[in-house]
Amino acid sequence: MKNNNWFHSIIIALAIVLAGYFIGNTLVKSKRYERSVQVKGLAEQEVKADLAVWPIQISLTGNNLSTLKTRIEQQKGKVKEFFVKQGFEEEEFNIGVTNIHDTRTDVYNNNAQNFEFRYIAQTDFTIRSNDIEKLQESLSASQELLAEGILISSKNTWQPVQYIYTKLNSIKPAMVEEATKNAREVAEKFARDSGSKVGKIKSARQGIFSISDRDQNTPEIKNVRVVSTIDYFLED
Repeated sequence: MKNNNWFHSIIIALAIVLAGYFIGNTLVKSKRYERSVQVKGLAEQEVKADLAVWPIQISLTGNNLSTLKTRIEQQKGKVKEFFVKQGFEEEEFNIGVTNIHDTRTDVYNNNAQNFEFRYIAQTDFTIRSNDIEKLQESLSASQELLAEGILISSKNTWQPVQYIYTKLNSIKPAMVEEATKNAREVAEKFARDSGSKVGKIKSARQGIFSISDRDQNTPEIKNVRVVSTIDYFLED
């Protein structure tokens, strides 16, 4: 009976040792596979804007609403005629609302009663075109309207014309590929320095694409940028 107990004890001990070996070996292997490096890959590209939006405004002053209304309609017609002459199609420009401000109702201005003109009228226009060059030429030619007594101005003085790039989806795949390639190069350099090799991708996160002006003087040229974050397994 004692011999049987001794034999069972040996079997149990061997089982514990073997289990410990396999568990330890599994942990070592799992730790080996956990070795990884996280890197970021950058891709940048310069593109030309393919859409321009020019919000403008014409302003008029007067003391008689009926006369002011007539002048507003006349000037709206001349502005429309100007842009047609510049080669814009009717769907490329939009005539917005006209707002009339009665200066004498401005309770926050004590000098309102002394203004020469009681009413200030402002009419909005929006020019939207894919022909960037045509719009820029019209921007210079708009001085002709001033010669006719039409006070025209950009609604956004800090950015007279908004330049937009709308074809991001067409360059996304190539840029993501470039960012991934750049990340791989960084990972391989890290691996060489640490005596390892780069394995498969463990995880990847594509960054947000950003579009910004190349500089303040050429807002029609855009800089597209994306940063991808990738985790690579490392191998011995």
